[in-house]
Amino acid sequence: MRFPFWFCGLINMIGFIVCAQINPNNIDIVRDNYGVPHIFSKTDAELAYGLAWAHAEDDFKTIQQGYLAGNSLLSDVEGKKALGIDFISQFIGSDRLYEEKYLSDISDEYKAIIEAYCEGINRFAELHPEQVLSKKLFPINTKSLFLYGQLQLFVSSKGDYWVKKILKNKINYKPVNDEVKGSNTFAFNSSKTKNGNTYLAINTHQPLDGPTSWYEVHLNSEEGTDIIGALFAGSPNVLIGANRNIAWAHTVNIPDKTDVFALEMHPTKKRYYRVDEEFLKLKKHRARLIVKILGIPIKISKRYFESIYGPTLKNESGFYSVRTPSLFEIKALEQWWRMNKAKSFTEFYNILKMKGLPGYNIGYADKNDTIFYISNGLIPKRAEGYDWANVVPGNTKKTLWNSTYDIEELPQVIQPKSGYFYNANHSPFKSTDSIENPQKNKFSENMGFEQYDNNRSIRLKKLIDQYPRLDYKDFKRIKFDKQFPNPFNYSWMNIDSLFLMRPSDYPSVKNILKSIQSWDRVASADSYGAGSYAVLYSKLRKHYNKLPDPKIFTTSVLNKALIEALEHMEKYFGTTKIKLGSFQKLVRGDKELSIFGLPDIISSIGSAPYKEGMRKVVSGESYIELVKFTPKGVEIESIISYGSSDDTKSKHFNDQMEQFASQKTKKMTFDKNEIYKNAKAIYSPK
Repeated sequence: MRFPFWFCGLINMIGFIVCAQINPNNIDIVRDNYGVPHIFSKTDAELAYGLAWAHAEDDFKTIQQGYLAGNSLLSDVEGKKALGIDFISQFIGSDRLYEEKYLSDISDEYKAIIEAYCEGINRFAELHPEQVLSKKLFPINTKSLFLYGQLQLFVSSKGDYWVKKILKNKINYKPVNDEVKGSNTFAFNSSKTKNGNTYLAINTHQPLDGPTSWYEVHLNSEEGTDIIGALFAGSPNVLIGANRNIAWAHTVNIPDKTDVFALEMHPTKKRYYRVDEEFLKLKKHRARLIVKILGIPIKISKRYFESIYGPTLKNESGFYSVRTPSLFEIKALEQWWRMNKAKSFTEFYNILKMKGLPGYNIGYADKNDTIFYISNGLIPKRAEGYDWANVVPGNTKKTLWNSTYDIEELPQVIQPKSGYFYNANHSPFKSTDSIENPQKNKFSENMGFEQYDNNRSIRLKKLIDQYPRLDYKDFKRIKFDKQFPNPFNYSWMNIDSLFLMRPSDYPSVKNILKSIQSWDRVASADSYGAGSYAVLYSKLRKHYNKLPDPKIFTTSVLNKALIEALEHMEKYFGTTKIKLGSFQKLVRGDKELSIFGLPDIISSIGSAPYKEGMRKVVSGESYIELVKFTPKGVEIESIISYGSSDDTKSKHFNDQMEQFASQKTKKMTFDKNEIYKNAKAIYSPK
């Protein structure tokens, strides 16, 4: 039996029905020429219902995959390959965190939002049972939603990395900076622009498909929400974007947010570990997993433990606990929602003080000409005298941190006189002009902030500094730049020797070597040099994994990779002269386009093996939103790699590909009259 529309659903933990009073007739979903949903409603709760419905229409499968993973049910659909993520989702104890903190830490305002979102998803599932991947998932509730959110935040804090290291008995070092796929953001205020306008680039580098691919939407309610931006599958609100007053972007940052503690176990008493002068007993838990083998459900139980430091695993070496702030914080989604509604920098900054987001750089601009950058995150306040870059002792409360740095204590740049900031997943201590950069000596080394540049950051700084002042065309020219700096500056490997090799000394690969060495380093689809380099780059990965740290490629290793590149080109293309666009494709459905880009240029592209020796784009440039604040208001251009729908039957499955491949954008608007006037479809959810 279905509840009437004015019921939200059952919250299992407290055992009664919450009335969200959602009337779908109060909601308009207005689809534009590209199928982007502009959702209009009276209340924010109705807006969340409409978002759930519209997104489910476009990509119900991916929403479900995310929730299945967060609720330890993914293996029910994908089999044993998903057992690892199903285990982690239980290991991190998000269900217990929810029980402890949901009622107290989440505001009634936001409870109404997520209850309505869940109702929208459940209603869609009810009316489209043929699209349901697992009946065990439904009906979803607020707990289902938060469990998935907490899993994502744990993974973004590198927690899953450490779980894998412990289980493999390889825990002797922190994560290396291995091919950060991150994003770019940069902004200019009137000190840097010719016409006094303010610009912000929201330039994310994410997977093009899957739970962390972007979905574009415009949300407008009579309760003050009016934002154009993007979100991940299953999110009840926008995560990056712009409203009429402010705009913000995220890029990945990797300060040290996660620690591993080696426990000192009692010599004879099982499951007891020493902390200072006393022994404490580990709590024992069991992850309950189910996997289908030949269609038969098989129950699997895996033990894990809990110490005062956090969730704990046993391997051949002993017991190890994982601790990261995302294990104790539940307010991330609500903080993003409040950021959606901010009207000024002061309001936005105060929202950051909620300290709900465990990580991510933030780039910000607003209509008042304010620009701002912060390397945001929940970073533990750790005791001095320990090697926090490695495993630390779990036998003393001296290492048991219980607080994180406040927002004001993190590296940030507010309204720099230079008129700009930039971030490309590099050091926060290189964020603007050198005199105004945050000073690294003012921050504890235990915070683990990045110290390096990369190709994108070096290129961005060079492009920005060449303009005493710039206009909007210059801003877009910087955003869509496809050139590497000279010399290369990968933060994860060194291939300088490639340009010291004399082609005459390597006769079998001299043509490829000459092509790369004479290349202008622009990764255009029609470039032969970029084509040669792209094939070589695809061969370097195998050798990279075998190199000791630091990852420096010698001429002998490079020669092996060049020979492999030669063999690949001759086998699949019959020539050693191929364009990048002949080797690399943007593919969706039956559409295949030649495409620009390589990893770690500003217009970054990541690829994977495709067919007939080619590669296809799987990550990098994904959702792009360019924001301009003028005296007349805010102007927005955007583009996404494929289209607004994952439905193969929809014309919006791949209708933005040509513009994306040509580095062009589409105009977006907040104007309600214009949106309705030019709408391709207007309807209410059911």
